[in-house]
Amino acid sequence: MGHLFAGRREMLGGAVAATAGTSIGMSGGPAAAQSAVRHSTGTEPAGLRAPPGATDCHFHIYDNRFPPAPGGLPAQDASSEDYRSLQARIGTKRGVVIQPSLYGVDNRPTLEGLAALGPSFRAVAVINPSVTDAELQQMHTLGVRGIRFNLAQAGATTLDMLEPLSARVNALGWHCQINMPGDKIVLAADIFLRIPGKLVFDHLAHCPQPTGVEGDTFKLIRRLLDKGNTWVKLSGAYADTKVGPPSYSDSSTVARAFAASAPNRVVWGSDWPHPTEKFDNKPDDALLFDLLSDWVPDENHRRLVLVDNPAELYDFPNG
Repeated sequence: MGHLFAGRREMLGGAVAATAGTSIGMSGGPAAAQSAVRHSTGTEPAGLRAPPGATDCHFHIYDNRFPPAPGGLPAQDASSEDYRSLQARIGTKRGVVIQPSLYGVDNRPTLEGLAALGPSFRAVAVINPSVTDAELQQMHTLGVRGIRFNLAQAGATTLDMLEPLSARVNALGWHCQINMPGDKIVLAADIFLRIPGKLVFDHLAHCPQPTGVEGDTFKLIRRLLDKGNTWVKLSGAYADTKVGPPSYSDSSTVARAFAASAPNRVVWGSDWPHPTEKFDNKPDDALLFDLLSDWVPDENHRRLVLVDNPAELYDFPNG
């Protein structure tokens, strides 16, 4: 775990928006919001107005200064300044940096990105059983509020680590975040059902299509939601869709059903810079944000999804 805390040095300067030649600040206004953002298609701002304190609960920072880990999903650099451009475009103010598979348990890219982005951000790290209690406490001080198990491919974490690590981080109020194919989630149902700590499932829990809400994955996640310790991310509309943009109608059906059944147990995430998608085929982030108008049509429930639920899950100030 020696890479966890190698200095909170500042992110290297010079990251720029893809075509504008300058980075776009949060005070950019309409003209800035219509500029291009790296790793995102389109230039128009989101049509849906984000409420104050709106939170993007899932994005990544990539920095090629750090070595890749075995099994990690490759991605091009995506800096904190690049991400500020995305915020300007979609209107969010808070965010959660998720440690990607590319760096294994070397959390330095995520922690440095978190430090650069400031106090309106939190992070989810990747650890293994060798982590010390002192390291966990230090990560908590830096803003980490969960650990991720990326079980979509072989890498730094395994399913048998989940229960013992969940017990350790539960004492800090953290959650365990799961990225896992939907059919494998079902196979591990007994483990998920007996964990008392908080669980968060990425990307609509990867409910397989075309079965969607009729499938076993959706039914299991609904059972876990009813249990009261589980959350689902309304993210990754493109991950399992058979329909695709702009409606992602199959994924949208799943998202609407989760949001309607447990509006206080879902959060939204962009998944920027969309590492599973080819560099020349990135989604339109404004369109992805605007899907919330369909997924969560009630304005009060959208505030739960974007503001209140993240405040509870990631320990943000409420309001």
